[in-house]
Amino acid sequence: MAVVTQYVVIRDGAEKMTFTSKAEADAHDKMLDMAEALTPLIESSELFTDDKQLEDMAMFLAKERENVLIALGAKKPKKPKAEKAPTEKADNKAESKESTKAA
Repeated sequence: MAVVTQYVVIRDGAEKMTFTSKAEADAHDKMLDMAEALTPLIESSELFTDDKQLEDMAMFLAKERENVLIALGAKKPKKPKAEKAPTEKADNKAESKESTKAA
C-alpha cells in the first residue's frame, strides 16, 4: 500500500485544488488571495459588468503577477542567462582525448 501526502486548497468551504507539494499549494493559495484583493479594484473601474468577467480578469492578473509588476515598473525583467553550447564541451573532451593518445 502506498501513502500519498496531498495538500488541498480550500476556499469558502469548497475544495479548489489538490497538490502533492506544500510549495505548490501555498503558491496557488497566494494567487487566489491576490485575485480576491484585485477584485474590488477592478470592480471600481466599472469596465466589467459581468461577475464572471470580473473574476476572470482578477485571476488573470494574479496569475500574471510577475509580468504586471514588470509592466508597472515595480520590477525589472529577468535577463536571459547565456548558456554555453553543449557541443563545445563535447568537442573539447574529444580534442583532449586525441591529444592524450597522440602523446
